[in-house]
Amino acid sequence: MAFSSLFSTIGAKLFGSNAVDTADGDLVDSMIEAIIDAVDPRLRMISGYRGQLAPGVARTIAHLRTIARELPEEPVKLSPSAWGSDLRLNALFATSADVNAVLGRSSELREFFEAPVNAARAEAYGLLGMFKTERHVLAPAIVDGMLRHDVSQTTVNFGGHKLIAVAGDYHACRLEVGTRILNRLAVLALERITAIGEHAVALEQRKALLAARLRLLNLRKGGIEGLGDEGAAEIVALEKELKTASGEHAEAKASLSTLATRLGHVTSILDAPADYLSLAKLELRLNKMGFKVAPGSEEPASELKLHEFSMGDGLKAVILFVRCQRAELPPRESLLARAAREIL
Repeated sequence: MAFSSLFSTIGAKLFGSNAVDTADGDLVDSMIEAIIDAVDPRLRMISGYRGQLAPGVARTIAHLRTIARELPEEPVKLSPSAWGSDLRLNALFATSADVNAVLGRSSELREFFEAPVNAARAEAYGLLGMFKTERHVLAPAIVDGMLRHDVSQTTVNFGGHKLIAVAGDYHACRLEVGTRILNRLAVLALERITAIGEHAVALEQRKALLAARLRLLNLRKGGIEGLGDEGAAEIVALEKELKTASGEHAEAKASLSTLATRLGHVTSILDAPADYLSLAKLELRLNKMGFKVAPGSEEPASELKLHEFSMGDGLKAVILFVRCQRAELPPRESLLARAAREIL
């Protein structure tokens, strides 16, 4: 069975409608094999690899179950017509046209509705992700009953909206999200190994350049013209830098030289899943201008309860499960026309 299929099976037990909390040795074994297939099948050559991975995999499964329980449960209707009445959509999108643009840009949503098997479906479910940015500004505000123009405030904006994991119902969408998280975990381990390998190559190239420069200076040193004080000082500096680069290169190569060290990199991620995966509740009070309103303030504000998902070093996004109507998917032609207008 391909590792993607294994991850789908595992995802169903963790994120699907029939997910259970009981410990399952078969689930641990299945996840170990899926990760090994995704990262490096040669790791099976290591004696006792299952025993080394099992504790970390069990911790990761428990952490994933916690995340699955904390995922938002009520999908929001993602619709331009709902923008004016839904406080969350109103806060997450500047205009109703922005909602329309997100629907139109989602290749996953369009492919879902265009698939023959989904011809009769009127709606689809997906996970909407977006980046949250905060910026401190000086803006007008009422303070002690008086209007001031230089009050320090925090504006909250959302951007980079993307709709993914599109499916026919909410539970199928959750399952797809879980499967993608599992795949991403394996990718994180593979990226760590790849990054170390790339670092080793860069160090090797750096060593070669330093050695070539050093040889050139030594040749000039032995020539008729010789070297001045600056040249002699450069030789000393190059020799020191070359020694440091050689040591770092040897260390990087050692961390990749054996399958056991590769397995160690995988284990380090699985042993500390909370360092790489987290889901936090995000509560905000925003006024109509998108400024944060302090707790206890009498200023009119929208109470937003959202979730922020983090994975690895480069992904941190506010997430929301949504429902999308086929009837509100913009025609492909209108998107092309809009793109042409923007270019012109």
